[in-house]
Amino acid sequence: MQVIKSLAVFILAGLCEIGGGYLIWVSIKSGKPLWYGLLGGLVLVLYGVLAAWQTANFGRVYATYGGIFIMMALLWSWKIDGIQPNKYDVVGATIALIGVCIIMYMPRK
Repeated sequence: MQVIKSLAVFILAGLCEIGGGYLIWVSIKSGKPLWYGLLGGLVLVLYGVLAAWQTANFGRVYATYGGIFIMMALLWSWKIDGIQPNKYDVVGATIALIGVCIIMYMPRK
């Protein structure tokens, strides 16, 4: 159950980081109103709060989050921007996810 809770927090934090960054991105790159960027900044703050809900130490959490971010960013690009990941994207994200699961969830002595 602890792993499921941890993964849920990673996913929520990832959505906040990618979503917040995306709002800032479109505010600057696509000429959206300034409030898009400001809202993006608030969502990024929420990301920082959510990431702190993890029970592991900071370094381990952020290392793990990096791999989860890779996968989520590719999914965001596919579903929001319409850019489908290629086989190298999928292989690279899979390797990253395997690595971060080892970092985060393997037993420690």
